[in-house]
Parts: sequence; structure tokens; C-alpha cells
Amino acid sequence: MTTRTLRIAMNGITGRMGYRQHLVRSILPIRDQGGILLPDGTRLQVEPILIGRNADKVADVAARHGVEHWSTDLDGAIDDPSVDVVFDASMTSLRAQTLTKAMKAGKHVYTEKPTAETLDEAIDLARLGASSGITAGVVHDKLYLPGLVKLRRLVDEGFFGRILSLRGEFGYWVFEGEHQEAQRPSWNYRKEDGGGMTTDMFCHWNYVLEGILGAVRTVTATTVTHIPTRWDEQGREYAATADDAAYGIFDVETPSGDPVVAQINSSWAVRVYRDELVEFQIDGTHGSAVAGLRRCVAQQRAHTPKPVWNPDLPVTEPFRDQWLEVPANAELDNGFKLQWEEFLTDVHAGRPHRFDLLSAARGVQLAELGLRSSAEGRRLDVPVIEL
Repeated sequence: MTTRTLRIAMNGITGRMGYRQHLVRSILPIRDQGGILLPDGTRLQVEPILIGRNADKVADVAARHGVEHWSTDLDGAIDDPSVDVVFDASMTSLRAQTLTKAMKAGKHVYTEKPTAETLDEAIDLARLGASSGITAGVVHDKLYLPGLVKLRRLVDEGFFGRILSLRGEFGYWVFEGEHQEAQRPSWNYRKEDGGGMTTDMFCHWNYVLEGILGAVRTVTATTVTHIPTRWDEQGREYAATADDAAYGIFDVETPSGDPVVAQINSSWAVRVYRDELVEFQIDGTHGSAVAGLRRCVAQQRAHTPKPVWNPDLPVTEPFRDQWLEVPANAELDNGFKLQWEEFLTDVHAGRPHRFDLLSAARGVQLAELGLRSSAEGRRLDVPVIEL
């Protein structure tokens, strides 16, 4: 058996997403399972190199997880000829510079979103990736979640008939930090540091809509800063300059040309009254389904009840009980880990990754248009990006 080891410089690994999802739940399990066994018998192993700005924090993470190599020198890791892949989960404002350096150094890149602060930067990255011959991948984790895998399967099987609409609800209450510690870093709420719900989440919603339904053609959005004052990690009061909620309506075109209306609400100032922190409902002529992170339930046309509106009587229909669980019919691993395995397999094969920097640029574009739509109070077309 042949074994190939890919050395991965993992930047921003002390942050919440970089640490929990990418290191602890993806790369370390791949390492500890002995790598990825490919169909040709090759075993693809990984060797992480942890990168961060705080030496004590990075050294602590490395020691706790048995990682031999770590550094605070990102440029040195990029220039190291033994490094195969550069991964970035640091601040958005630094990402374009990091990815540009890595690709110019001939490194494969895998990155969180958004890939850049502006569409022009995101397009430049996509062009560089396309011309450099490297494999570039962008995290599209939600498409690998069990709930959305099931939802996509229903679409592929024609369960919905003609799809009419999608409704999404995402978010939860993020504490202000005054009396209870906030669950998210303070920079998320400062526009000048790259924060903002629209910038953060519209990149996700673009690939979710593309991956489940089709291309986004128009956007209408309202963005709001519901909580104007928050407290940072040191307990200092600061003005929240970024939006903490975004309410979007999207016109989507399916591959068959059918129009679909999608509505997605995103908020860090909402209390959860649903089964999961994010849920998507698709309604079609032949059936409907609701998917969260893990579960998916569906209701066929033949099993659809016939409720009658009567506000004078209490509801007697057990609506939730009338939906059936959609089975996984397969073992579905952690979504981040699954995409890492797919990306690393593409690196080994020397082929493009299906979720590339152009896909990420479309996400940045949708975020920019969403902010502009809110500022101008109108619906905007989503142009096709050409490299």
C-alpha cells in the first residue's frame, strides 16, 4: 500500500470554527483514522501545522492534541516547500492577502468564507486560482449536513414535483456580553473589522440555494442592527456597527428554468422556537419537506391534510405528527470532515474542487448586493460572473 502525506498549514486554528470544526472534528479524526483510503489503494495521510498569532494559545492547542509542528510565522509556512496546502480560517479582512500569497507560492488552498471583503478581490482570487494550476476549495459545509443531504436527495428524486418556494430560518440569541458572555467574537459586530450578518451568512445562502435549487437571479434584502451596544471579550462596551440580522428574498432559477421564490431570515437577535438552529422548508406541487442540520421530514400530496381556517376554535390538527421522517439510508459523517476528505482527494488527483473560488465569489457578490438592496430599498439583479 502506498501512503502519501499532505502537510497542511492551518491558519487561524485558535478561533472557534478553525479549532472545533476544522481541527478537532476534521483533520485530527482523518489523521487518527490513518488517513483517507482511496479507491486505488493509496492511503492519503495528513500532517497539520498549526498557525496563529498568539504563541501560547497555538502551543497549548498543539500540546493538547499531539500536533508536532506549530508556528506564528504564516509567511514562513507559505514559503516552506514541504507544505502542500494552506488553510485559512482567520479574520475576513486578512483572507484575500493570505490566499493570494499561498497561491502565488504554488500551494493548494482551502478556506473559510467569505474569501474577500469585496467582490473585486474575490474575483481576482478566483482568476488567480483558475490560472495557477492549484486545487482551490471553499468550505461549503452546510451542503454536507445530513439534513440538507436528505433534502437534496428529495429534489433529485423529483419528490416535490414543480418546486414553488423555499423558506429558511436561521439564528439564535447572541448575548450582548454585559451580564453573560457572548457566544460569538466581538469583531462579528464591527463593520470595520469585517463583521456583519449579511457578509457572514449570504455567502452560505448563495451556495445552499445553488446546491439545492439553482442559480440566484435577484435579491431583495433588509439588514438591521437590532442590538446597537455590545461588550467585548475584555468586558468593554462598544458600538455594534455591523448588521446583526438580515431578511432576504431571492428569485432562484432551477436547472429546468422554473422560478422559485426563496425567503431566508438570519438573526443573532432571535429566540429559537423551531427544532434546530437552522431550518429550510421546500414546498412543491407534489410534496413538502423541512430540513435542519440533521433531521428532514416530508409530507406527500396524498398525505396532506385539509385544514380550515377558523379563529374561533382551538387547533385540533396535530400538524407536526403528520410529517414522516426522511431516512439517511447511509452513514453521514461530520459535514466539515466529509468536505475535507473530498477536497484532499481532489488535491491528490490534481483536479479542481467542485466548490471553488468562483463559487465563493458569487457568495461575496450576493452579500454585497444584499447590503446594497437594503440601503437602496429595491430589488437587484444578480449578474453572472465571468472570469
